[in-house]
Amino acid sequence: MNIQRYVAIIALVLVCSLAHAQSFQFAFVSDTHISNPTAQEDLERTIADINANPNLEFVVVTGDITEFGSDEELKQAKQIFDTLKKPWYIVPGNHDSNWSESGGNSFREVFGTETFAFTHKGYLFAGTGSGPNMRMGPGQIPRENIVWLDSVLTHMSDPEMPVIFLNHYPQDSSLNNWYDVTDRLRTRNTQLILHGHGHNNREYRYDGIPAVMGRSNLRAKDPVGGYNIVTFADGKASFEIRKPGIETLPKWIEVPLVKHDFANDSVKHHRPSFAVNGLYPNVKLVWEYQDDSDVGAGTATFKNLVIATNTSGDIYALDQKTGKRQWTYSTNGKIYSTPAVSKGYVVVGSSDNNIYCLSAATGKLVWKFKANRQVLGSPLIEKATVYIGASDGHFRAINLKNGKLVWDFDQVNNFVVTKPLLYQGKVYFGSWGNEFYALDAKTGQLDWKWNNGSSNRMFSPAACYPVASNGRIFIVAPDRFMTSLDANTGEVIWREQLKEGRVRESMGISEDGKLVYVKTMDGQAYGVSTTANALQVNWKSELQLPYELAPSAIIENNGIVLVPSHSGMVSAVDRQSGAVLWKYKSSNSLMNPVMPLGKNRVVVSTMDGKIACLEYMPDK
Repeated sequence: MNIQRYVAIIALVLVCSLAHAQSFQFAFVSDTHISNPTAQEDLERTIADINANPNLEFVVVTGDITEFGSDEELKQAKQIFDTLKKPWYIVPGNHDSNWSESGGNSFREVFGTETFAFTHKGYLFAGTGSGPNMRMGPGQIPRENIVWLDSVLTHMSDPEMPVIFLNHYPQDSSLNNWYDVTDRLRTRNTQLILHGHGHNNREYRYDGIPAVMGRSNLRAKDPVGGYNIVTFADGKASFEIRKPGIETLPKWIEVPLVKHDFANDSVKHHRPSFAVNGLYPNVKLVWEYQDDSDVGAGTATFKNLVIATNTSGDIYALDQKTGKRQWTYSTNGKIYSTPAVSKGYVVVGSSDNNIYCLSAATGKLVWKFKANRQVLGSPLIEKATVYIGASDGHFRAINLKNGKLVWDFDQVNNFVVTKPLLYQGKVYFGSWGNEFYALDAKTGQLDWKWNNGSSNRMFSPAACYPVASNGRIFIVAPDRFMTSLDANTGEVIWREQLKEGRVRESMGISEDGKLVYVKTMDGQAYGVSTTANALQVNWKSELQLPYELAPSAIIENNGIVLVPSHSGMVSAVDRQSGAVLWKYKSSNSLMNPVMPLGKNRVVVSTMDGKIACLEYMPDK
């Protein structure tokens, strides 16, 4: 090798090393929770402090920007962040997505995106959003964000460039699909993960990748809030707590920024087990479809088609026999509305503010009805009338054939996400405003409404599908109470907590109307009497799941009780004996309501975009 070439190679190595070794500082802010009593003042103080520090080159914000994800909160947060005089990058957290009146659309509209990727002095910074999205459960990075991250990592100009990944959640089993992220990050030179969620400064390691959780910007019990100043220098990332306008505390942790040999990592990292699928030979997979977006709602059926939706705004049909797409209609907003099919029409609400009616056979638009806000509620169709709630304070009845308004109840407190119940001439539904309504099905006049007495709207009876029997309405809510109301008057017959376990939003009705099925957070399923004057358990299944949060409805079909879980598993339980007949795990994400398909088939869909058709042997 001649001396000139040797010098040139050494110079190139030095340039590359220097590019990766340049020192810089940035602000790491998390969990601002706008609408918290001190949140605005805490954030304004932090931003003023960041603006006054010339050494900070940019700002990253890792989720839970707001308390409820409301449009008002998001706009307020954006106004405050717009006072930053440095580049800033932001992703949503679970508080921005789980209770979002816009179905997560407003975060994208207000902030422009829910992901970011940029390079800075030799490092790639990539951040994604995280759920749970609109439905309670463990966290989940949306499927479309996974696809986006895959594209970013695949098209890196330099595959050896150090990667810093940012998210709201810890990248462990706090997320249903953490391994979808870490498996991808381990194919690159990922050196650090930054996240929030826990409101404390802590060091972690996820599947061999070093990680740091950042404190909340809220002051909590302190006089002021705070954030982290992060310094990249000399192959290390050091973290200091900054109390805005007061002081910078000594470095609390230092993390080496090095390339890890993930390919030769001998540690066996935890992954979800699908071994249960080998235990029940009486159930088998017929077909499986993988969407590139989340599937945040249940499915419907029409002749030889399965009708589904996704959070890219598509309404589409799959062939019942093969699972292949037959038609697609695209809306302009995320969809969390379970389709309803009747008389050859399919009706769906979208977060683009419209209610759509399509031909179920072809997917061609028949009509659309524009609401004032997003439509997250699921429709109910009865005798050519569509009943559906939205996020604009309205609950409407619409003519199925022509899309004309039949009546409009405009006094809903907050927004509707549930599927309504039609019973004895009344329409029943809850909202995220702590209230439950009974409207006259013909006129839309309010017959009665009931309030659960809570000042915290997170305890609203809003996510359950209410059921009825024997002149009574039954609901469950996040406050762990089950309530029986007189269907005619709204008077409380009983309101109790289940002694056997903690109920939440998952419930259903038996085919004979004698039992209300409830699933507990402790993973058990019970049947509660529909005639007793107190909460009385008349049936117990042998089912025992782990900790369980999925709000999806329980369904009985031909004597088999189908129980969905938040980890992608459906359990079939015998109605008479309570014995578990079979289980099948299709993914590790929250399962939507299960749809029976004939006598011995079901269609399951999960939040990570997976739709599957299962066939099982009839009992006996």
